[in-house]
Amino acid sequence: MNTNNGSSMIDFILLGFSYLPQLEHVISGIVFIFYIVTLVGNTMIILVSNLDSQLHTPMYFFLSNLSFLDLCYATSIVPQMLVNLWGPTKSITYAGCVLQFFFALDLGATECLLLAVMAYDRYAAVCQPLHYTVIMHPQLCQKMVLTAWLGGLGSALILCSLTLKLPRCGHRKVDNFVCEMPALLKMACVYSKVIEVVVYALGVIFLLVPLSLILISYTVITQAVVRIKSKARWRKVLHTCGSHLTVVTLFYGTIIYMYMKPQNSTSQDDGKFLTLFYTIITPTLNPLIYTLRNKDMKSAVKRILYVEKWLAKS
Repeated sequence: MNTNNGSSMIDFILLGFSYLPQLEHVISGIVFIFYIVTLVGNTMIILVSNLDSQLHTPMYFFLSNLSFLDLCYATSIVPQMLVNLWGPTKSITYAGCVLQFFFALDLGATECLLLAVMAYDRYAAVCQPLHYTVIMHPQLCQKMVLTAWLGGLGSALILCSLTLKLPRCGHRKVDNFVCEMPALLKMACVYSKVIEVVVYALGVIFLLVPLSLILISYTVITQAVVRIKSKARWRKVLHTCGSHLTVVTLFYGTIIYMYMKPQNSTSQDDGKFLTLFYTIITPTLNPLIYTLRNKDMKSAVKRILYVEKWLAKS
């Protein structure tokens, strides 16, 4: 069966580091461990945020969405990656590649917007504490999250439709672990100025604009923190905002380096390691960063475990 552009709808080959099988074995073990930590850590955040009434706040509502997003993102990529790393067959079906490509774009763009929303929430909490509950009311929080998810969906539909229309001239080998845009564009046998313009335009909208808003928010927050006289509140603000800023740095740093610079300026192996970082390591680090640096989350976990022990004894 052929598509309209003449490219066969057959299996693709995910090359990865197939020319270094020993390295693939090491990577598969690391990826498996990180994936388990991702599942446990993000699931724990979602459950604790919903079970503990003290965490029914905008911050943990956004954090639960971020954890759910990371779960979906990792699950859309890692199982197929492990199958290819463990076995001799490196293939992925055309439909599987399209779905992987779509979800990577959708969830990645959504996370860009969601991190900006979380920065605004921190700005409101630190700089407008007396009006925080009025500003960040539940309806607004739900609308902001819905906008982030719909925005990611819209960008993914645009980029997927444009990329998949490019003729591949029979090329089946994807020089990466996953079906993502840079690797799929390199498979095309024609150059598309339209896609390049659209990628940079959406890059500005989903990367540079949210990042600029985040930086502005934290500039204002920093000015407010300097004026705080209470050391206890000062430390709490730094811990809360520091966790979010760490996640922002890890996520945006790798994504901007990967997508906003000319594709030819990144070596093939560097691109693969970057892909591993923001698809595997970042979703694993997010729950660790938020839980290890967050006293409220750790206290909530202890409360839930205490209740479970009490119920078990009674």
